[in-house]
Amino acid sequence: MLVGLIRHGLTDWNKIGRIQGQSDIPLNDEGRRQAHKLAERLLKEEYKWDFVITSSLSRAQETGAIIADALKIPLYDPDSRLVEKAFGKAEGMTAAERETLWGADWNQHDLGQERDEAIQERALSFLKELGEKYSDSNVLVISHGGLLAQLFTALYKNKCTERIGNLSLTILEKNDHNWDMRLYNCSRHLEEK
Repeated sequence: MLVGLIRHGLTDWNKIGRIQGQSDIPLNDEGRRQAHKLAERLLKEEYKWDFVITSSLSRAQETGAIIADALKIPLYDPDSRLVEKAFGKAEGMTAAERETLWGADWNQHDLGQERDEAIQERALSFLKELGEKYSDSNVLVISHGGLLAQLFTALYKNKCTERIGNLSLTILEKNDHNWDMRLYNCSRHLEEK
């Protein structure tokens, strides 16, 4: 079983550095273009994908719909466990705004944000169930940078620490009880003309 983990395409809030969290911000035109570029790449690669499943937030759903349509594979109902981290009072703010209000260590304050352990727990729960229900399938999963970073931390500790880019692709392979990483945070399709 292969699982292709993808961060949704660019939004206007991503572009200006405004933290989205669970605010339902749509893709912008660049995000849609990015999704088409990844779909083109996936059509050319050796891996064959069986279906797409996404977070319930519209930016992930639209990314998934573009990719599923291009690959001519089903788009399954969204899974709420794949939504982005809730950032509480910090949602909708830029880094400068957060630091002005709470300092550089703003994320260490209790601002009503979701705890990393809770994100890891729901991400691992999703991956475990996916592996049990669809062990003979190759699945594309469209989610969010914060959730994917926490999933990678849960699976691989501190080995995967770079920022997860918009429309990046990570491929995991299920082997017995482990998830082996074949590709990490790759966005070379966005660099192609």
